[in-house]
Amino acid sequence: MASPEFAAGMRSHGANGAGPHKRKRSIVDSSPASLLDPDHDQDHDNDDHDDHQDRGGPDEASPEAKGRRLPGVKRACNECRQQKLRCDVVQDPFQICSRCNRLKLDCKIESNFKRIGKRSKHAEMEKEIDKLRRAVQSAKAQGFVVIEDDDEAMHSQLQSPVVASQYSHTRNPSLMGSDEAVSSLLHLKRGGSYNIPRYVRELNDFRITEQEERDLFNQFFNYYHPFLPFLNPNQTPDQYYQQHPLLYWSVIAVASRRYGPDPTLLTKLSGPLTSYLWTTIGEVPQSYYVVKALCLLCTWPLPTSTTSSDPTHILCGVLMKIATGIGLHRPNHINDFSRVAVELNTDGLHDRIKTWAVCNIVAQTIGTGYGQPASSLYDWTLAVQGGESGPFSLGPELEARLRIERFCDKVSKEMYSNASDPRGVAGDEHRAMLMRVYRREFNELQANISSQNLPPIINLHLRAAGLHLRLAGFFDSSNTPTYLDDLMALWRATTSYLDYILDGSKECRDEYQYQQRDQYLLTYATNYIQQMLVAAGFALLKLMRSFFAKQIDFHRGRTLFHRAIQAIRTTSVVQNDLNWRLAELMVQIWNGARIDAISPSFHGSDDPEIDDSLQLKVRCRHSMSLVFDSIWHWREEYQARGRGTLDALKQPTNPDSANESSASSTHLDTTLAPPTHGLPSNLGMASSNGALTPSGGSAMGGQQSMMGLGYDTTTYDVWDPQHWMLDGLLDFNYTFLPPIDAA
Repeated sequence: MASPEFAAGMRSHGANGAGPHKRKRSIVDSSPASLLDPDHDQDHDNDDHDDHQDRGGPDEASPEAKGRRLPGVKRACNECRQQKLRCDVVQDPFQICSRCNRLKLDCKIESNFKRIGKRSKHAEMEKEIDKLRRAVQSAKAQGFVVIEDDDEAMHSQLQSPVVASQYSHTRNPSLMGSDEAVSSLLHLKRGGSYNIPRYVRELNDFRITEQEERDLFNQFFNYYHPFLPFLNPNQTPDQYYQQHPLLYWSVIAVASRRYGPDPTLLTKLSGPLTSYLWTTIGEVPQSYYVVKALCLLCTWPLPTSTTSSDPTHILCGVLMKIATGIGLHRPNHINDFSRVAVELNTDGLHDRIKTWAVCNIVAQTIGTGYGQPASSLYDWTLAVQGGESGPFSLGPELEARLRIERFCDKVSKEMYSNASDPRGVAGDEHRAMLMRVYRREFNELQANISSQNLPPIINLHLRAAGLHLRLAGFFDSSNTPTYLDDLMALWRATTSYLDYILDGSKECRDEYQYQQRDQYLLTYATNYIQQMLVAAGFALLKLMRSFFAKQIDFHRGRTLFHRAIQAIRTTSVVQNDLNWRLAELMVQIWNGARIDAISPSFHGSDDPEIDDSLQLKVRCRHSMSLVFDSIWHWREEYQARGRGTLDALKQPTNPDSANESSASSTHLDTTLAPPTHGLPSNLGMASSNGALTPSGGSAMGGQQSMMGLGYDTTTYDVWDPQHWMLDGLLDFNYTFLPPIDAA
């Protein structure tokens, strides 16, 4: 039913015969302000009707009244216009309308007023409330508690000049505002300080402050970048983020491996970065800067507990395919791989050539470290031109690294890619001939690089290449004429690598002295350096528990093995990660072998009785076959017989301790391993198994007895990424084992 006011208005309108043509208002009748008002058409009928009633109808209007209405029309106040309600406001002299007077509203008339849609306003408020709730939950998770104040106290704190000045941020305004207003109401449990950090970047639920960003970028270029110097240290973090967010977060992830102020930063970033990484890889077309990001993530992978959850080898293949897909290997003909014309200046061309060289260096180190064929592509673009200047010049450091990795590539392809052998291993005679050739080539390469006074990092990779070459000695038959000579060369290569990474070299230029101090080469080591360190430890262990022990200095080997164990533990990034567990496994093998200098096997004639104890069962993993073979031996000899335990991860097991009491003998002999070689103090506890991919499942399930202990081995293995060697073994899951106590 229509209201009385509506019916009366209609009768008055019909009685006076006011048709549609009389509803039109000329331009002269409207004020300029009303014409500019976008709500003019909506309010026009209401204003006209009110004006009509005030004048008593058109028949009763006098010429004076008509003259008075020309300057402008009567307007409703802002509040009534917002609600589309009748308004009785008086403009001259101004008197507030009855509705605003009754509801205590601010009654005013503004010419530029615009109505706000209720639905959009409510949706915006709901989003704001949801955002504030998430901010409160995040703050609670970080150790804050909410102050339960009344509305007036909360309003006063929000309006506080301290809070307002604290968050007047101009660098990234999108991350400032209501979040910080809520944060200002959160009180620290300790001290009650309101020193709330200012966040500059956000990746899902992970946020980083301005101070953290500055510290992490400085730490990356000071400590990690020398291992792979291809980024521009003069660029700001904002520039890296603008190039591609994945490149920015990759730098943050690498630098957070040893970030003292917050050791858990890497653990918190791993999940969001993993999701963003795989999302970015799925995008087409790809970006040149994604290639740079993948180079970093393949060189310093996110920590994992098993190689079955380590996708580094897969990412390396993606890296090389993206690089060739965008024409990185043909920088002079980049338009052959692009839809639009691309012109590169000298700096751009040089940057692409340098990045392509780094791609091949990374691909080769991954192939060598994982015992797989490398995805490298050495072509005309990377032809080494010593001393040549111009955009194709890589500089002495990258040029030396490239030469070293090309040498490793030749060794792998010739030694372990025999098409006539089902396992790809070259025959004894052919391998002996290749060994003579590559031994001479390595000596020339070593002499050339040593004469350039390059950083210790380059010399360390040179010794790793020598170890990679000499590990082929484990493939020799015991009947080979040069068998003992090859084993002695392997011993020297192993000790040379370990001595250099542990003690450095006395001959080093002053600007590179920082690489010789504070275990720099261990603390910030790449994944490849860590893998070669593990290989050196297993080589030392295998040689010292064989007939060859009579040919070497046992006491030196024993000391070096102790230090190698602690060096592997030092490279751990989070507690109980893969390196830490491999070191524990090596200790169990050492203790189980009962290697002792007073054992009769270490005495007797100088001529050892050569046997086949050094022969490898696993021979398909190139030079890393030794590592996989040693773990296979551990499984057969120690798991089956229950001769060891891996429950001593709370404190590291002492080599040379009795196997039956290894869990209680938890401290290394201080004469063999100084305290400086202990566990890094900034290790954080990981919250998930693996950083990049979910935990891989095992083919064997249920409760199995391993080394005298009952473990659920349904989803665990130790080392092998292909699940063929160690299925069903303990995974040492981060959440499965207790963390290492700080005390």
